[in-house]
Amino acid sequence: MKKDEIFYHVFQRSFYDANGDGHGDLQGLRSKLDYIEELGVTSILLLPLYDSSFYHNYFANDFRKIDPVYGTFDDYIELIDDIHRRGMKLYLDMEVQYVAEDHLWFKDSYGNPASIYSQHIIYNDDQNTKPESIIFNLTSIHSYDGTEKKVACLNILNPPTQELIYKEFEFWTDPYGDGSLRSGVDGFRLDHMMDDLDDKGTITHVYSKLWKPLIDKVKSINPAVKFIGEQADWDSHGSKGFTEANVDYMFAFPLKFAISNQHKGDIEWAQLKGIEITPEDKMQIIMIENHDTNRYATDVASHPGRLRTGAALNILLKGIPAIYYGQELGMKGAGGFQAYGVSDGNDIPRREALPWWAKVEGPGICLWYKETGPWWDDSNLSDYDGISVEEQLLDPNSLLNFYKEIIKIRNQHEAFQNGEIVFLDNENDYVISYIRFFKEDYFLVNISLSDEKQLINIGQFNIKESIFSYPYKEENPSILQPFSIQIYSLFNEKKEYDIEH
Repeated sequence: MKKDEIFYHVFQRSFYDANGDGHGDLQGLRSKLDYIEELGVTSILLLPLYDSSFYHNYFANDFRKIDPVYGTFDDYIELIDDIHRRGMKLYLDMEVQYVAEDHLWFKDSYGNPASIYSQHIIYNDDQNTKPESIIFNLTSIHSYDGTEKKVACLNILNPPTQELIYKEFEFWTDPYGDGSLRSGVDGFRLDHMMDDLDDKGTITHVYSKLWKPLIDKVKSINPAVKFIGEQADWDSHGSKGFTEANVDYMFAFPLKFAISNQHKGDIEWAQLKGIEITPEDKMQIIMIENHDTNRYATDVASHPGRLRTGAALNILLKGIPAIYYGQELGMKGAGGFQAYGVSDGNDIPRREALPWWAKVEGPGICLWYKETGPWWDDSNLSDYDGISVEEQLLDPNSLLNFYKEIIKIRNQHEAFQNGEIVFLDNENDYVISYIRFFKEDYFLVNISLSDEKQLINIGQFNIKESIFSYPYKEENPSILQPFSIQIYSLFNEKKEYDIEH
């Protein structure tokens, strides 16, 4: 049986600043591992750590060099070793389809066809002055700080280029290169996975020609390393990523959007479709927000009931949950393509500083983007608004403590970790009812998506006990108050539930 995971997805630049320069860093993250562990998660997924000209660290300058703002390689080793001592895991985000103009391959080959690095960049002219564009046909990126840097598409189907890309993954898997796997990373997120890169029809069959051989090689070093696919097509459940690229986990975007819309039929369809296309030894990652999407609290207008029903679906449906930093506090944020014109600052509202204190400008707060543009003017951070670790930690009714309670239930019962799911016909369009079961353990879950009292008809169930009820104790599984969540343990009577293992 595979060990269950719960991801905490962190944008480290906005998490915690240990040295006072306004940027989150590795020592800051390390100093807050207690907070992450106490939330109940098992694994930390970071945005790229490698050196880049851009605040989000995509489009690398050097795949092995850690961004100096985040710290040193020694800082990284201290962080991952501390994570491993706690029995937790660390995953790194890698985007190897593109590089920026300060990468050695680009610098040396641009305008220099004789460069030994020319074969690694796709050029559209014989003078090496027209590198192939990236997604959206971009040839440069305008940064939030006013700078602009060229970007280029790597020749990812070129065997020598592929071998060098593989070496970058090998480095993080076995940092000391001695086969000991000391301080080796536990997994990778593969950003922007496309079988036809950027839908141009020129770089095709990428899953089978790049990703599967690469994944197989990394797993030959450490079979325990896991790969997360982020399919570029957010309408997809990622079946080809599983079958052709051999990734272990896939972000469940259709389910994410269904949960944000709080539509029962869409949620059930997206969950079941994801299960249908996912091989037995692989999993969908269940999320309700990430660094590229609006914050869930923005989607549901910070409604207390919807914040909690979203959390329950995030944690208790079948799949691997991922919590985006600050989601557990109800952080708000929206952005998107050209929200503020042509700039990578468009997504800063989705990546704001984690509010550790009731007053925004406290120790460790990462206001690296302060007064840099309209994204700062529209900041969602506010003093004493209830959306901070300080304000929620000691409040038993806070969203933060709700997440802890729901995660604790998952961690205590294997039915929610590795069990199956069966949705029930409850004769109500506003209440989701399902059973999670594993071996002898059965649980009934009812989640109301309505702001009105709801009645459901699910037949007779042999209830052992109520193990969770929000907003208050409710003993009748047929009656749900607005946005209520009920979890009951059941006596094992398979025939009664009409469930097959």
